Amino acid sequence: MAFYEHVLITRQDISPQQAEALNEELKSLIEAQGGHIAKIEYWGLRNFPAGYRIKKNRKGHYSLLAIDAAPAAVKEMERQLSINEDVLRHLTLRVDHLDLELSPILARRDRDRERRFDDVPV
Repeated sequence: MAFYEHVLITRQDISPQQAEALNEELKSLIEAQGGHIAKIEYWGLRNFPAGYRIKKNRKGHYSLLAIDAAPAAVKEMERQLSINEDVLRHLTLRVDHLDLELSPILARRDRDRERRFDDVPV
């Protein structure tokens, strides 16, 4: 088994629930082939850089998955994603070890949320 980090961008006009359902489909696909998804992070609907569009979309739902699976399982997952019309882009990278901590994007969001609540008078 090998370790992978997978980033997925889906269309802006699907709901967050549909984006998370796609993550669950990927999880069941990997687990059916003997793999394991150690972490799924849904980053939400994010803007693309100014002037950059993907298939006429200016935003996309981002997700990060930490995967421990055989290369054949990851290849099948990528095949499934390439035929899914809701998927704009996906990238899979092989890594030496899985990082199970919060990604910098979610860590920053939590830090900002704590800062906002610290400023509220009681």
